[in-house]
Amino acid sequence: MMKRCTLYGMTILSGALLLLPFHQVKGIDLPSGLTTQDVNATVQRTRTAFNVPGIAVAIVQDGKIVFSHGYGQRSEDPGSLPVDSRTLFAIGSNSKEFTATALAQLVDAGTLKWNDRVIDRLPEFRVSDPWITRDFRVSDLLTHHSGMGLGAGDLMLFSHSTFTRKDVLSGLEHMPFTAPFRSDYAYNNLLYVVAGALVEKVTGHRWEDVVQTRLIDAAGLPACQSTPPYKGEPDVATGQGDHSPLPEKAARQFPAVAPAGGIWCSVDGMARWAQVYLGGGQTPEGKRIFSTESRDTLWSPHALLPLPDMAALTGTHFRAYGYGWFMEDFFGHKRVWHTGTIGGMVSYVTFLPELKSAVVILTNHDDHNATYALATTLSARIATGHSNDWIGYWKHQEDEAKIRDVTAAASTGPGSPARPFVTLSAAQQQDYLGDYKDDWRGLMFVTERGNDLRLTFSKAEGLSGTLHSLPHDLFVVRWDNREQDGENDAYVQFERNVEGKVTGMTMKLLGSDFSFDAQDLHPRKIEPTLHEAAR
Repeated sequence: MMKRCTLYGMTILSGALLLLPFHQVKGIDLPSGLTTQDVNATVQRTRTAFNVPGIAVAIVQDGKIVFSHGYGQRSEDPGSLPVDSRTLFAIGSNSKEFTATALAQLVDAGTLKWNDRVIDRLPEFRVSDPWITRDFRVSDLLTHHSGMGLGAGDLMLFSHSTFTRKDVLSGLEHMPFTAPFRSDYAYNNLLYVVAGALVEKVTGHRWEDVVQTRLIDAAGLPACQSTPPYKGEPDVATGQGDHSPLPEKAARQFPAVAPAGGIWCSVDGMARWAQVYLGGGQTPEGKRIFSTESRDTLWSPHALLPLPDMAALTGTHFRAYGYGWFMEDFFGHKRVWHTGTIGGMVSYVTFLPELKSAVVILTNHDDHNATYALATTLSARIATGHSNDWIGYWKHQEDEAKIRDVTAAASTGPGSPARPFVTLSAAQQQDYLGDYKDDWRGLMFVTERGNDLRLTFSKAEGLSGTLHSLPHDLFVVRWDNREQDGENDAYVQFERNVEGKVTGMTMKLLGSDFSFDAQDLHPRKIEPTLHEAAR
């Protein structure tokens, strides 16, 4: 396989020298503690350690973009075109700050207040508790302290979901609360979708149009868009495990998840976004996009979080969430940051505002350890002039997690001595067949295909899998799409009434992807089922 390395704006490919645009601005120095060689070496070591096909990195210092460059390939195919500073990446949850900023613009205009009750501005808003519904404020949509569980409702947003934002709002009132209101932190995408719906209600325009015109276009973010890419766009990255072709422009679907994770942007675009934030809400040319007061409100702590495991190593004494941003102290400086993971890509945007610095990292590999390693290394060098071996640290974390997963699977996982696979007769399998309905996720179907039992979700393009039987009405569902859903296999525990008839099921995820919130599902069997009626 050919190897490509990038140094000083030149690409060396199998001994041939290819000149590519180099996007460090001449005459402007990188932040103290960084050199071009440092950045290149750190990126290349990160790519090697975590097997990342492509990375784009930008650095902002003193209001100027002093470094912006792409490394590697746009997809897992080693023969794909190289990443450059205008390559579009899915930025995932870094879209949240765009939604929060769109709300901030409405606050600046006096058409909305952070303390407004959501139901007063969005009458269809409901959660499961009537009192919480009445007292839920606009700011509560943004702080991950609603009382809902980690990743609550994500199955309406991810894993091939075809839910609309209207569907999401309808399902919201069925989501369970697992903690007191405004008490425990639990990361939540669902309420950012509600925040996007609120933007639509107040402005009378689609979220995609508001973000594109009032933020992306107004701020002049190059190669950045609020809608998914389409066939014919020439410079688009492909995420890990994604082999689907880009759709025709007219056939694009605008996903419900967009206000929480739907923006596509280049590293040049995100670097200019960082310039606007460091500029207190205005562009380098002086155009006001949102107020400095709103920037400071978005960047202020509104909900405290537990300290990270590495707190002692980075001198971190607090961590909090603002509106669309994390923040903490980092080697004696305030750090503001956010990550994003979607479609096999991971992004990272981090600021050291007191040092007037920002770093943007975009990757097409589904591994947050790589972005964490790169972002922490570069940020530490800016903050202190040197860095510990954060690549080694995060690689060790990843390797240890894999060992724990393998050990757990061997001791208690499906097929282990604790949960051996069993063979059911054809008559026994009949007990489970039928249609099941969950209050918020909708219909699910258990059917037969040959000798197998199959589980299929409605309102999802391809979220189906085979049920493998374990003792005591317990199954594990292995999803068909091994690349995108392979780590999201789940236990399915069927329930019976006192007469021994199957009445429903519960689910529990195998793995750590909180965005597959199977634990919140409780589908009940429908009598008679649609399939039985058809027979």
